[in-house]
Amino acid sequence: MFRPDHVARGAVAVVVLACAVLTGSPPASAFPAAGLPGQLMFGGLPRTYQVHVPAGLPEPAGLVLNLHGAGQTGAIQADLTNYNAVADAHGFVVAYPDGIDMAWADGRGASIPDREGVDDVGFLVALADRLADEHGVDPGRVYATGISAGGFMASRLACERADVFAAVAPIAGSLAAGLPCEPTKPVSVFQVHGTADPVVPFNGGRMLGRGGHSDVVPPPEMAQRWRELNDCPAPPAEEVRGQVRLYTSVGCADGTEVVFVAVEGGGHTWLDATAASAQFFATHARPDEERVTYRRGDDQRVFPPLRYVTALD
Repeated sequence: MFRPDHVARGAVAVVVLACAVLTGSPPASAFPAAGLPGQLMFGGLPRTYQVHVPAGLPEPAGLVLNLHGAGQTGAIQADLTNYNAVADAHGFVVAYPDGIDMAWADGRGASIPDREGVDDVGFLVALADRLADEHGVDPGRVYATGISAGGFMASRLACERADVFAAVAPIAGSLAAGLPCEPTKPVSVFQVHGTADPVVPFNGGRMLGRGGHSDVVPPPEMAQRWRELNDCPAPPAEEVRGQVRLYTSVGCADGTEVVFVAVEGGGHTWLDATAASAQFFATHARPDEERVTYRRGDDQRVFPPLRYVTALD
């Protein structure tokens, strides 16, 4: 599904500006390797991933699962997004899992994993649990992002396992039409989509991806659905900066926030969302979680709740 050639020139620079507005700094420019390889047996299948842990990290500030688009791999996603750089800056552990047949069971029914009943929700939750255990990550600070099919998968994780993921950032992706979305907890969402996306239509409906046709929720409608699910005040605040329109809803249930970024003329690409999504994650841990006792081997640790701060403060 993901086509790197579908980039609207000019839109990328505009989103860099939006990222600077949200984070106070531009994305880094280096492109390091994904990290150490890992394997997890799940559902009778050897599932692979790469993980990056910032050097000298005494205590991780969070865990991010970064999901590739269809026809890609975790290593390619690491190079595309340059997430290791912001992981180092924020103190995140970041993992780049590989989908079966370079795709995800994201609920659209168009991929081989979907058609064969692969449990990617279960796999990604199991991976998050393993990495949180191995690296001592606060369970209230686990996040997911992704592009295209990976964005659809991140949305599905938020719908089905909001108990695990405190915030998600789907980029150039939405949700399969007809897929239930009934999160058990409010979840913060940072969603970015180009109005001229030739693969995942801004107005939703029928799309043609790598695995065939599927029907998808219009991205603006999906953002509104999240506002309703999170009991956000209406309408969202609108901010226009050149070709970038930001719609921000704060004061939602449990201190969650929903941000929808529409890029006029933006195509089917990552849209330089790295710095902004990382900053969003850094400020959106579950704010009212009870203190969590977490056992890692013989080492018992207690994590206090993190106070809520908005990404625009």
